[in-house]
Amino acid sequence: MHAIIQTPCPSLEESLSFYTKLGFKVVSKENPTIVSDGKAFIEINPDRFARAGLKLYQESWKEEIAKLKALLPVLETEKGALFADRSGVWIYLIEGKLELDLKAEENSFSHLGNFAGLSLETIDIGAAAEIYEILGFTKTMGGPEQGWAAYQHASGIGISLMKPNACPHLFFNPSMTYFNGGKNLPVIAKIKEAGIPITEGITVFNKEGIVDNVIIRDPGGYGFFIFND
Repeated sequence: MHAIIQTPCPSLEESLSFYTKLGFKVVSKENPTIVSDGKAFIEINPDRFARAGLKLYQESWKEEIAKLKALLPVLETEKGALFADRSGVWIYLIEGKLELDLKAEENSFSHLGNFAGLSLETIDIGAAAEIYEILGFTKTMGGPEQGWAAYQHASGIGISLMKPNACPHLFFNPSMTYFNGGKNLPVIAKIKEAGIPITEGITVFNKEGIVDNVIIRDPGGYGFFIFND
């Protein structure tokens, strides 16, 4: 099983520049173009029909597709299936092996700090969780009654599901999340030094009104939460 984050792009060169400025490595230059920070693997897809989402690879999705069809519309494709989860995020189920040897490292090495998975805002956490459990994700923390829940997949990718009105800042579905354990100010400085625009500087979590959390977006619109947690 492999999990690849997919981001669309208006220009492949522009997106590659964005990621390399942030310290990501190009692990596959074309067909597909994939960059990594050591933990996250991101396909920059120039196809005009590409959408921000998540690609999951395994030999067969037959059983999972049957279960998903009982919950929501599923479009079967030549390579597997496509559907949208309860937050509107597109999930691509690809049958077969990814013909690349992608091995995650112990630590993230980009300027963004520690990759902690994807964050999704959803109206119904329980309904969203049901979908991800069918796909093989296991709950590690939280739950619908707490207003958030974290899930982990054997491939290494994690997701956090957030209830409405829990996050007092901009939210883009989906967004990659980075948690830097109180060391976010140097991370923010590196982002600025790289010439990456800050979409939102967040002060609401800081008693002194310091911008210690920021949000950025790549050229295709994929969100990044770079937080001080």
